[in-house]
Amino acid sequence: MSALILFSTASLALGQKAKPPAKAPKPIIFAVVNDGTTLEPIAYINRSRLENPVGGDSDQGIISAFAKAYYKTGATYRLVFGGTDAGTVTVKKNNAASECSKNTADVTVKSSKVIPKGFVMALATNAVIKNKSAGVRRKPTVAERSEIEALVKKEYAKHKITASVLKSQNLTAIDVNNDGKAEMVGSYWVEVDKFTRDLLFFIAEKGANGKYAFGIADYRRVEQKDVMSQSIKDVDDGIYHEMFLDSFDFDGDATNEIFTHQASFEGAGFTAYQKKAGKWTRLFENSNYHCAY
Repeated sequence: MSALILFSTASLALGQKAKPPAKAPKPIIFAVVNDGTTLEPIAYINRSRLENPVGGDSDQGIISAFAKAYYKTGATYRLVFGGTDAGTVTVKKNNAASECSKNTADVTVKSSKVIPKGFVMALATNAVIKNKSAGVRRKPTVAERSEIEALVKKEYAKHKITASVLKSQNLTAIDVNNDGKAEMVGSYWVEVDKFTRDLLFFIAEKGANGKYAFGIADYRRVEQKDVMSQSIKDVDDGIYHEMFLDSFDFDGDATNEIFTHQASFEGAGFTAYQKKAGKWTRLFENSNYHCAY
């Protein structure tokens, strides 16, 4: 009898198939927004390319699978601030069952470098952070701001606007390639009249002459009639402005790409800029739906 039991057990063991190892989640880049309380996907990393992640308007099954892979309670990601490792981002819960922002998660941030607040945002990732420097992300000096704002006024003048009063959502000094020369990323606006705002987003860097020039400059006019809320004051508070998130060298070429965030009434837009052959270009754009306004 005991021999029969042993034989049956052995036969059963031989008949069982080993479970295939679970696939590791794809490398991904997240935005850390809402005062460091929310994780929102920007892009998957596919070697030297960025690819669209699961959107907030995807099928519920796809969103749930994404949450299961990336938003398990306690899952931890590296915080990217100043282009390098700056701490951890830990998932508290996923929002897959929520009415809005289904592909996001509630998180906590732990960092000795930064407390995300307002327009001071960051990135998070499960990818290898190749930039091992201390990182640079700071406010501009008085001289730097003065030089940049002279450029900003010239850009407005090209569009027939005398920018006597400049307003900025942010102006940040970074160093994307650790050469000791700060790039400037800024979001400015001018109150043209009671119902019109002219917005300017830019990346500026020093040339061989030691002076700053725009590598990227995106100029847009927003009128109250085109604002979904019908209130231009929402634009003054940051809606529709393209804002700096942080920089991150996702492709290992020793130059950080620059990532930005643009809030809207029904979602968020993300853009990545890359410097190749001495020129800044838009590498990637993606819009993530949250819910109807």
